Amino acid sequence: MFEKFAKDAREAVVQAQDEARTLGDDRIGPQHVLLGALRTPDTVAAQALARLGVSHDTVLGAVRALPAHAIDADALAGIGVDLDAVRAQVESSFGPGALDAAARATPKKGHLPFEPDAKKLLEVSLREAIRCKHRRIDSGHLLLAAVRLDDTTAYRALAAVGVAPAAVREAVTAVWADVPVS
Repeated sequence: MFEKFAKDAREAVVQAQDEARTLGDDRIGPQHVLLGALRTPDTVAAQALARLGVSHDTVLGAVRALPAHAIDADALAGIGVDLDAVRAQVESSFGPGALDAAARATPKKGHLPFEPDAKKLLEVSLREAIRCKHRRIDSGHLLLAAVRLDDTTAYRALAAVGVAPAAVREAVTAVWADVPVS
């Protein structure tokens, strides 16, 4: 499938690994692929979201604000530990993002594996390219896949910054009108 990826989509996948490491994650999720697609301002995805007033940094902030591990938080709540309260207390003592900084302090070495949702995003980007009758997958298709998969962290991050799927589709189509896709 990667042979069908245009340069900006390939770079997005490569950048996703760096995004995961930056966030202290040991697996590449759909949010990392999305951030990778937005990292370079001239990608289709970045241009489309820029039309909606959203940047890489905006989405990065939204990803950081999402509950990191909802299942873990639920499990801790079951034994009487409020993860948000713990985070607030640590940040009041050590500053904003202290827990995130601790996670990033030990960068992971080697290749990071893809989460199933990230693999699904890549698969759906291929379907988006086929639906649009495009021969190549670019970062616009990755972005369209992100708004189509409404049960992923990428979708939740975009929703958190107020980006609606219909607006994304219109913005991507507008960018493609300015910069045609093969």
